Amino acid sequence: MNKKIKIINREDEETLDISFWQSKSSEERLTVLQELREQYIKLFNKQTEYNESRKRLRRVFKIIKRT
Repeated sequence: MNKKIKIINREDEETLDISFWQSKSSEERLTVLQELREQYIKLFNKQTEYNESRKRLRRVFKIIKRT
């Protein structure tokens, strides 16, 4: 197996990152974002905080929905 290494500077890397994410659809970007959030929650054991914040969010949504 041949491994290849490509050396690029930071500005080029940033440009490549931006162009990569711009090429993705909104749904794909949101899916990746949600996956990263879930990984963070599991990694740092934040499940209880996450659940509490979801409760508050639902409550605010209901209040806004009624008016």
